[in-house]
Amino acid sequence: MKSIEVEGKTTKEAIHVALEKLGVTRDKVHVKILSEGHHGLFGMTGLKLAKVKVTLKEDTHHQHHKTIS
Repeated sequence: MKSIEVEGKTTKEAIHVALEKLGVTRDKVHVKILSEGHHGLFGMTGLKLAKVKVTLKEDTHHQHHKTIS
């Protein structure tokens, strides 16, 4: 299964970027949040990006053919 890890200011942004890179919709992937993004003290220093791992779900049609064969 193909997967990518992407960073963004928020998990939502990171997921959005990953979906665009993979060219799929949210229902076609599994998302694992590796780290939450957050701002540093008063939002000025220590910005930490959110990181997600997005993995394509197995194609059920493809999986069905494997079982039959």
